[in-house]
Amino acid sequence: MTNERNKKILLELVKQPENSRCADCGAPEPDWASYKIGVFVCLNCSGIHRSLSSRVKSIRLDNWEDDLVEFMKSTGNENARAVYEKAVPPYYYRPLENDCNVLRDQWIRAKYQRMEFNGETKYPPLAYTTGFHEGILWKKGKDNMQFQKRKFVLSEREFTLSYYNKEDYFNMSDLNATFQPQKIGHSHGLQITYQDENKTRNLYVYHESSEEIVIWYNSIRAARYAYLKTAYPTGSDEDLVPMITRNYLKEGYMEKTGPLQKESFKKRWFILDSQNRKLLYFKDQLDAEELGVIFIGTESNGYSVKECVPKHARGNKWKCGIMVETPERQFVFMCEQEREQKQWLNVLRKVLSRPMSPQDYSGKRRRPGVCLQSTEQMVCGGCSSHHHNLLMQYNTLLKQMHLLKLKDLKGDALSQV
Repeated sequence: MTNERNKKILLELVKQPENSRCADCGAPEPDWASYKIGVFVCLNCSGIHRSLSSRVKSIRLDNWEDDLVEFMKSTGNENARAVYEKAVPPYYYRPLENDCNVLRDQWIRAKYQRMEFNGETKYPPLAYTTGFHEGILWKKGKDNMQFQKRKFVLSEREFTLSYYNKEDYFNMSDLNATFQPQKIGHSHGLQITYQDENKTRNLYVYHESSEEIVIWYNSIRAARYAYLKTAYPTGSDEDLVPMITRNYLKEGYMEKTGPLQKESFKKRWFILDSQNRKLLYFKDQLDAEELGVIFIGTESNGYSVKECVPKHARGNKWKCGIMVETPERQFVFMCEQEREQKQWLNVLRKVLSRPMSPQDYSGKRRRPGVCLQSTEQMVCGGCSSHHHNLLMQYNTLLKQMHLLKLKDLKGDALSQV
């Protein structure tokens, strides 16, 4: 009878708004609880808690003593957050239920094991607070599948992420980082993306330590946050935090034909970057550089997406068609299955339905240089080609000046992203 009474109390507690989602990833209807910390968690996060010193029980299946139930009543998710998440920096990524395991694992360990965010310990790591981090990461070769060790250096002061390999220079203005464990084939796999001479460039890296790769990820986010605060000095955290890094809305293979729609279909890897309204395509999923990019505007600006059956299809193995129409041309793709077709249609329509921002209008073209109307690098639609040429020369000069500084460095030259 006591156990049934306690179970009923717990089920009532977990219905309360503050306890109705997992304390660590936000998954709905948590069925587990850490009775040492006093939080309600989902099944996936409960497995991580088991590996710590915290103890977990099933709300429905395990026996609960009176004192443990009283502790859960007096604590709960909201009170626990006030202690363990007291000083979480705005740039630190808070994982969601669909994020990869390494992010959830290190978030839980950072909160409850290392006590990084209670405002009283040596944590968070110096990389977050000093704006500088360096170390070794395994990096995939640009033209092969081999991973080699490379030294990476992150500098918030210069807004750069560098690796010792070859001479080049990129900055934080358009850098993105997202975990891609399945695509990279390593549970700690991280994809870093940036713009390189009007091309989207991908780096694929990992570290054997889950803690270290998440430190790298959040250090990059810290530097990006500092950059955005400089680029948009009046921007609020509510506006800037979603811009720090982003996960891509959808990725996968589709077949693509050419502009005449009579060319042979070729299999391509597609990435939908919804924040930048871009559909990028590559020959293979781990390619370093894109083959092309399609800007996705709104219906009022002449963009649309729909199912289609190509009239002159040639060389395609797949039968489920999609047409993306822009003011310039029509793009026809083929999906392997109807389920994939519907998923692509849904996510593309989601981007189409979102109103365009001023940054979206400026991002419709490749960036030839810095638009002086903002400290953010972007294309100004009204700038003349002569103005853009001058800006390109200015950017080239900046690169040359930066590379002169690198001559004093020992070892290999720096390649900066």
